[in-house]
Amino acid sequence: MQVGLFANKIGMTQIFGDAGALLPVTVLKPQLCRISQIKSVAIDGYNAVQLAYGECDFLTLNKSKRGHLKKAGGFGSKFFGEFCVSQPDDFALGQIITVDIFKVGQKVRIMGKGIGKGFAGNQKRHHFSRGPMTHGSKNHRLPGSIGAGSTPGRVYPGKKMSGQLGNQTVTIKSLEILYIGLEDNILVVKGSVPGKRNALLKIQPQKH
Repeated sequence: MQVGLFANKIGMTQIFGDAGALLPVTVLKPQLCRISQIKSVAIDGYNAVQLAYGECDFLTLNKSKRGHLKKAGGFGSKFFGEFCVSQPDDFALGQIITVDIFKVGQKVRIMGKGIGKGFAGNQKRHHFSRGPMTHGSKNHRLPGSIGAGSTPGRVYPGKKMSGQLGNQTVTIKSLEILYIGLEDNILVVKGSVPGKRNALLKIQPQKH
């Protein structure tokens, strides 16, 4: 288990691979990530490091966050997240984590909140097929029957119906890192990642 990073999604583009194939890629830019807490089995029950992401004025934080960050060096940050690690003793409070923890060709898993699409119908939300469009049919995009008659006389929980679409946490696994920019502090991964532009993402190394 290794530490990861938090990053913002810059956008998508395309590059040519070594074999000349055109590859869709996503550009990610981590902001300043510093270790704000180190957890161990003896004290917390598990091994992990907490990262403080981004920068802000220390005095704008509430008293509890100021007290928490004061132990790590007194820097300002408003977002925190954890990564499970095997050896918490290898890290120090206030240590800065950058993109050099990854390698080109490494597989990672990226977690983020998907794009919210509001209230959606059955076909868009659950990929249902539509009704016939001809021969006098009046059922084109209607949901149809949702119950089972007088017995049980109710709709079963979990029925696939219209409702909120998107705006949920999505994890995409086995994304390959194609480029690491140490000077610009950027990552380029093959394929798409969850969320809109500037969305906050959690990047974790993948074991397999």
